[in-house]
Amino acid sequence: MTKARTNASASPAVGRNMIINGAMNVAQRATSVTGIGGSVILPTCDRWVINPGATAGRATVTQTADGPNGISANCLKIDCTTADASIASGEQFILEHKLEGQNVQRIGKGVAGAKQVTISFYVKANAAFNFALEFFDADNSRNCSKLFATTTDWVRQELTFPADVDDGSSPFDDDNAASVRLFFWLHAGSDFTSGTLQSGSFANNTNANRAAGIDSILSSTDNNFFITGVQMEVGPVATEFEQEDISTTLAKCQRYFQGNGRLIQTGDGVIGYLQASALLPVEMRATPTAVIRDNAGTTGKVSADSTNNIAGTTTGLSTTFVSAGANNVVIGNNVFMSVHFTLDAEL
Repeated sequence: MTKARTNASASPAVGRNMIINGAMNVAQRATSVTGIGGSVILPTCDRWVINPGATAGRATVTQTADGPNGISANCLKIDCTTADASIASGEQFILEHKLEGQNVQRIGKGVAGAKQVTISFYVKANAAFNFALEFFDADNSRNCSKLFATTTDWVRQELTFPADVDDGSSPFDDDNAASVRLFFWLHAGSDFTSGTLQSGSFANNTNANRAAGIDSILSSTDNNFFITGVQMEVGPVATEFEQEDISTTLAKCQRYFQGNGRLIQTGDGVIGYLQASALLPVEMRATPTAVIRDNAGTTGKVSADSTNNIAGTTTGLSTTFVSAGANNVVIGNNVFMSVHFTLDAEL
């Protein structure tokens, strides 16, 4: 454990960080969401999932302008708003990040020559807590977990996970599905804490060993948790956090979610059906799920001329292209149709 650096020197090793949006700079969905804890959700910062289970605790999650100097101006903050001090056996509250199999092939996991992986991040809380970071192999249900501590100051944690050669039969799938799931365990019941932490090596998953020894972020409404500067790289050494241009980070996030799309179509003397289409700024991970809305934010509708709430449908959708249209468009010259949309291809 090291204190947060006041400045980060430039490093020539570009692209070593496998985490997307580790600086918490992109938040296409929202910057603050309340009442988190009832279901899995990507509330604020892109690529960062809150994965709860069976807990009565609730939290507000925000993208917050509070980061360690020289690392990031932003962090993800989890603030407990409803405590759950009586922890049932199956409870959990996890901050999660998923990585595609084709983006983690450099690790060589599960075969001869497999490499160590070091995950570093800057973290603080309202008090001293012990939490756990679990590296979970989703293709083969193998895992390894490491405890880390918080203080009230920004501290950089550097956790090295061993190479997992296994028996040579459990490599990551080379595809666009989730092969690595990083679980920051912040609250858990005995189903996940009653064993011995699986920390020295990878093993076939045993739930009781996944989060043994952790405290609970949901134990009091005084509790909060801050994280930023998350980096995952090959090898046993944590290098300086890789500073990435915001346009590069945004393009990486748009592979999974595009939240600010708008289609505009004009026409003269249009009667009945009008359609608008556009190429996407980046190819998405898979054919996305689309939600369209009008200028007023009403889903399933589009806006035409000055009239809102015209029924709209997604008429064409691929990883590179989106098209939407509406029937019963206003009759007249210079008809104007506006379609707002979000596209979701998350892991």
